[in-house]
Amino acid sequence: MKAKNNLMSLEEFKEKHYGKIGTKKRDELEAGYEDFKVGAMLHIARLEKGLTQQELADKAGTTKSYISKIENNVKEVRLSTLQKIVEVGLGGNLELSIKI
Repeated sequence: MKAKNNLMSLEEFKEKHYGKIGTKKRDELEAGYEDFKVGAMLHIARLEKGLTQQELADKAGTTKSYISKIENNVKEVRLSTLQKIVEVGLGGNLELSIKI
């Protein structure tokens, strides 16, 4: 008996379960992913620098709790605050892009 291939691409999965781009449910999914991605990137950068959340918070002038909430997608971060965390706390550069 031949095995049935039930694999689908990520895009196909998202369309099947969340709808097409532009629908409310899909837009909420995509927006949530962007928030998650910012926290994950901050977490990875902090670990690469060998810093604890407390050390990063001290350097950036914020709290350990705030860093934790960003990294765990509990709190959205303001752009100016993220810039300060990246530049002052991590010694890096924040780069943004707009795609139309």
